[in-house]
Amino acid sequence: MAKIISGKEVSAKVRAEVKAECEQLKAKGIHPGLAVIIVGDDPASRVYVNNKKKACAEVGFVSEEYALPAETTQEELLALVEQLNNKPEINGILCQLPLPKHLDEKAVINAISPMKDVDAFHPSNVGRIMIGDYHFLPCTPAGVMEMVHSEGIEVSGKNCVVIGRSNIVGKPMAMLLLHENGTVTICHSRTQNLKEICSNADILVAAVGRPKFVKADMVKEGAVVLDVGINRDENGKLCGDVDFDEVAPKASYITPVPGGVGPMTIAMLMKNTLKAAKIQNFH
Repeated sequence: MAKIISGKEVSAKVRAEVKAECEQLKAKGIHPGLAVIIVGDDPASRVYVNNKKKACAEVGFVSEEYALPAETTQEELLALVEQLNNKPEINGILCQLPLPKHLDEKAVINAISPMKDVDAFHPSNVGRIMIGDYHFLPCTPAGVMEMVHSEGIEVSGKNCVVIGRSNIVGKPMAMLLLHENGTVTICHSRTQNLKEICSNADILVAAVGRPKFVKADMVKEGAVVLDVGINRDENGKLCGDVDFDEVAPKASYITPVPGGVGPMTIAMLMKNTLKAAKIQNFH
């Protein structure tokens, strides 16, 4: 039976480290600050934003929320981003996605200063991840790596398979595994013989957004299975991209949903914001 890697435990440790470093910065008169922009009233986005505010309070950051009406124009949103770029006490800027349909997400991401882009979505930060010379890592893949490290799991020389090729998870996830000398395959909806490729993986990352997509016959005996999905099953219960009950007996390590990668994402956001504060104040 697989050992469960608890995102709750690992994220608590990360937040405690961030909090301790935040205390040290405050002693030097530096108060790390995160600004979160939310446009419209998407209920899932509201939950995420509230969780981010809670995490800021826990680690001792200043957090500012800018809740804009759904009908906010592109000009208004970009003007706010510009204002926050120029606000020295704000170290990190995060715009909660998805935005309402009439707004251009790409333009908003590009407008955030790369030094304050704590989501690591700006093209220049994405490029830096590619070449391995980065300040910030996207929060979800970084959280997955933190969980891997917490168990002392060796990536070097392992067959790593990432299911999903999104810019937010799949692609950067593959890069981070590659930086640690994994041999990486990226699978997606057009991949042929998916089952065969997955069942050769020593480390399998599921980031496909389909409930219980990964079944036992896709998993190698003793594999490390990392589940990034957050879905609801037929009964409305939260579940991941991995069929946990089927896969857990075969894997050596597995992350649960909920309580796995989810809490890690916000912990890594706190880590990025702390790093941003250090870079902006000591460089």
